Amino acid sequence: MPLRNKIRAHRHADESSPQSRSTRPAPDGTWGAARLALTAFFAVDGFLFAAWVVRIPDVRSQVSASHGALGLALLCLSVGAVLTMPMVGRLCLRYGSRPVTIGSLALLGLAVPLPAHAHSVLSLGAVLLLFGAGYGGANVAMNSAAVDLVAQLRRPVMPSFHAGYSLGGLVGAGFGGLLADRLTTAWALALGGLLGLAVTVGAGVVLLRSPAAPMVAPERGGAGAGAGEAGGATGTTEVSAVRPAGAPVRLLVLVLGLTALCTAYGEGAIADWTTLHLTDDVHASAGTAAAGYAAYAFAMTSGRVGGTWLSIRLGQNRLMLLGGLTAAAGMLVAALAPAVPVAIGGFILVGLGLANLFPLAIARAGAAGGPQGVALASTLGYGGMLIGPVVIGFLADAAGLPLALTTVAVAATTAALLPFAVARRG
Repeated sequence: MPLRNKIRAHRHADESSPQSRSTRPAPDGTWGAARLALTAFFAVDGFLFAAWVVRIPDVRSQVSASHGALGLALLCLSVGAVLTMPMVGRLCLRYGSRPVTIGSLALLGLAVPLPAHAHSVLSLGAVLLLFGAGYGGANVAMNSAAVDLVAQLRRPVMPSFHAGYSLGGLVGAGFGGLLADRLTTAWALALGGLLGLAVTVGAGVVLLRSPAAPMVAPERGGAGAGAGEAGGATGTTEVSAVRPAGAPVRLLVLVLGLTALCTAYGEGAIADWTTLHLTDDVHASAGTAAAGYAAYAFAMTSGRVGGTWLSIRLGQNRLMLLGGLTAAAGMLVAALAPAVPVAIGGFILVGLGLANLFPLAIARAGAAGGPQGVALASTLGYGGMLIGPVVIGFLADAAGLPLALTTVAVAATTAALLPFAVARRG
């Protein structure tokens, strides 16, 4: 296999190292099993989140919430995630990212059915805190495990893990749309949670039985500046962060975290408000609105499936620049178009544009700072989801949801330019 040949080519440099003997790819494909199991965790995460997203209009009616009140309730999901993420980074350092991944996704599967049983904005916010804790913990732990495995494989495959997340979101949105008129919200979310727990158990067994990849240690110096872009040209070493020579690691992680923040602001806005925008402003049916979110998820999945190839061909900074500008243009179309097909076409462009921004930012932060780099960048990133529901909700009450959604175009443009500006400084 080409991957094994590539890894064998690097053996001579560290053949005598005990770490190299413990992390060498096994001939029976166990690294492939670990990669598939980890991808399954990303897919479950996306599936469970989408199962909740397509039921937001029903839950809003159930608790009789205005746009602003719903925004405050959704804020609790992000608060739960952001408060959990730094702690999970430390847990990954102490116990390993794989056990923490399994525990976090189990918590998420248990929390998913709870919003269907909330009957006030206050109770909805309370259960979304727990939902957010599982969701945030899973994202830090999964991405930390993925960074370790990417370093072991010596290929820029991080977008493929996030493609699993998007595929799970696509499946969750698709089934949610098909079952919108057939199952109550309580039954739909309960079945989704049970499926998530079942996959978590199965994939968890495989992941724990696979050989552990060595944890990526935080980088201390400035050596290797520009390695990521060089790896993008050759496709062999793009597992380290791109940064100016001698730039402090924490500053690099901060910039990448701000990039993730702007991207997560857009992703959170799409998740929380797409179905409401399509039903309330563009007058689509509930099933069509769910299909619109599914189209966005499909576009993001497609973009991430091709993310490794695009990273090699274009380089990370160029890919992020092009993606952010595409997302900005698509969001303007989706927010302001008066017709359902045109609006859905705009959301498709947003999905394609945002596809690789967040995974590349987190991967590069993890390569530079290890699990704590992932935790810091993820905390900043999901800060975008924290402020997004509030900003969009109150702007929607003041000026209308379409105008509020145009702020996503501003955020996407910022996310496109930040990594490019760092590279220019170098």
